[in-house]
Amino acid sequence: MPVHDDRAPVNPWLVLAVLCLGLFMTLLDLTIVNIAIPSIIDGLSATLDQILWVLNAYSLVYAVLLITSGRLGDLLGPRNLFGGGLAVFTVASALSGLAHDPTQLILARAAQGLGAALMSPQSLPIITSLFPPERRGAAFGATGALGGLAVVAGPTLGGLIVTHWGWRWIFYVNLPVGILTLALALLIIPDLRPGRQHRLDLPGVALATTGLFGVVFGLIEGQRYDWGTVWSFISIPMIIGVGVVLLVAFLASQALRQDGEPLLPFAIFHDRNYALMTVVLAAIGFAMLGLFLPLTIYFQSVLGLSALAAGLTIAPQAVAMMFVAPVSGALADRFGGKVVLIPGLTLFAVGMADIAWIAQANSGRWSFLPALILSGVGLGCVWAPVYSIAMRDIEPHLAGVASGVISTVQEVGGVLASAIVGALLQNRLAIALHDRAAVDAAQLPAQFRDSFVSGFSNAAKGGLEVGAGQTGGSLALPPGVPANVTQQLQQLAHDVFTHAFVTAMRPTLVLPIVVVLLAALTCFAIQRRRATATVPAVEEAVTA
Repeated sequence: MPVHDDRAPVNPWLVLAVLCLGLFMTLLDLTIVNIAIPSIIDGLSATLDQILWVLNAYSLVYAVLLITSGRLGDLLGPRNLFGGGLAVFTVASALSGLAHDPTQLILARAAQGLGAALMSPQSLPIITSLFPPERRGAAFGATGALGGLAVVAGPTLGGLIVTHWGWRWIFYVNLPVGILTLALALLIIPDLRPGRQHRLDLPGVALATTGLFGVVFGLIEGQRYDWGTVWSFISIPMIIGVGVVLLVAFLASQALRQDGEPLLPFAIFHDRNYALMTVVLAAIGFAMLGLFLPLTIYFQSVLGLSALAAGLTIAPQAVAMMFVAPVSGALADRFGGKVVLIPGLTLFAVGMADIAWIAQANSGRWSFLPALILSGVGLGCVWAPVYSIAMRDIEPHLAGVASGVISTVQEVGGVLASAIVGALLQNRLAIALHDRAAVDAAQLPAQFRDSFVSGFSNAAKGGLEVGAGQTGGSLALPPGVPANVTQQLQQLAHDVFTHAFVTAMRPTLVLPIVVVLLAALTCFAIQRRRATATVPAVEEAVTA
């Protein structure tokens, strides 16, 4: 029988509100950091590969610890892990704001990832326990709506903060929210536990962590080292290869531990719907970051928008998602998630394709409005159905680890997107900068052409800088260059960067679009709902 505290019966919607507040904080932090990328690059003199690590330090720690955190929630209680994660996340947010160089910020972001990893897997088991299957779509729709609100608040609030107070305050804003949420969690969320002891698979954690680190490190740092030697005989392909081998070893070790207490119980994948939804969530995690990483840089560094203006430009997508999510949850409850999910994924892909098609070096910011709204409607039709379908038929004793696995898969999708899309963007940008510089150099006096082209050709070796202040206006020139030539060089440098970035961004965006469309195709294999009634676990806990 589940272990629980001796309190009066809880209001599940009140508990859901507290969980959503914690979700709001983590999503707000992520979207605020995205909109502040160019300002952080300028403020800390960071390169593109360093800023990718600011994103990935969070995501990588988060991803590899989610399954472990799900098991700890089964052992210590999801409420306690949720509260502990909130505390760690809040302290790490303060440290992020105090960072004075890229390394300090990367380490603080890793600590934030630890806090988020402790928090995130606890929500799904609590919601699954509090709400019967026929009401979970509405509950997940509510989380989707609040997630949409966080995505709206992130770019707009983040842009406002960065524009008026600086990027450090995007982290300090987490402090009051974190303290309030922690107090409410301890007061309102019931201490539900399955009463079953678990052992942690520490070798599995080590293999998964080092394997993912090797793959992500190689993809992020590859362009800097020209995909060759890093040190002595160690090369980028070797690092990636070792990472892949370690991940295969992780899966093999889990196969041998299935009769005991594996970190990844394969039994959860016997449920076809759950397995399919892990694929969909990995695709969404990949597509979200794969879209916004280049797009955020494009709005500020190419179109020259302020952080606030860029945030307001993106906001209509999240507004559309926020309004559609609750409706899609209700529709999924009534007609089945499949009929909502497939159109949602398709609309999201079409919206992204429209953004890639219309992007130019001189595009107007509001020309993206229809595409952003369309993709927002699509996303709003995804979140509620995907979680409802995934957790619908999972056995209660597997709920914690199932939640950890599905959250891990989504975050791994984001990690891989940051690494793969970031690597592709760097590679295509390095090529495009050279090609565009070679074309524009014809407009310069002959004695400046070779140095102009070589300056852009060698840019990737020192780390590509794509901040708002790195668009060519501060081109380093030797003394004695005539003023008219200086102005021409700087104008051409700006032209090279903006056009080259758009050229590089377009093929980069094709990858997440294809991934989402493939995910939509997999949804045709979703099975119909089982005709069995399920009594929520919390009902037994509260009424016993």
